[in-house]
Amino acid sequence: MRDKVINEARELGLDVDVQTLERSTATAQEAAGAVGCHEAQIAKSLVFLADGEAMLCIASGAHRVDRSRLAEVLDAAEVTQASPAQVRAATGFAVGGVPPICHGLSVVLDEALLEHEQVWAAAGDGYSLFAVDPRELVRCTGATVAAVGE
Repeated sequence: MRDKVINEARELGLDVDVQTLERSTATAQEAAGAVGCHEAQIAKSLVFLADGEAMLCIASGAHRVDRSRLAEVLDAAEVTQASPAQVRAATGFAVGGVPPICHGLSVVLDEALLEHEQVWAAAGDGYSLFAVDPRELVRCTGATVAAVGE
């Protein structure tokens, strides 16, 4: 899966150095500890169902996503968190390793991430991360930028 992320990043014009670590990076807290940054610098990729349609929210690791705010941004009546099985079906990746790319889903990026020059994102599994400028994530994913944190 890591190679898929590297290849997709190259195709999108991202120069990433995927780091595979000895310890888990599956949660924002674990990822921040593993690379020595603040949780706010972790770009967690979360799958939601907006009126039944899978979409990806790239959120700051420092807070939870406010589903009602996300519903407003998406003009959706209902937004629910996807189950682990739905995440894998929608992205091909397991929870804790979903990258911000490689899935073809519509994307909303938490504007809080733009406060940082660099954020860390999952690279396909719960042990791999890559650093990236969040503005580059907006560019290459076509993300809608919005305040979606609680």
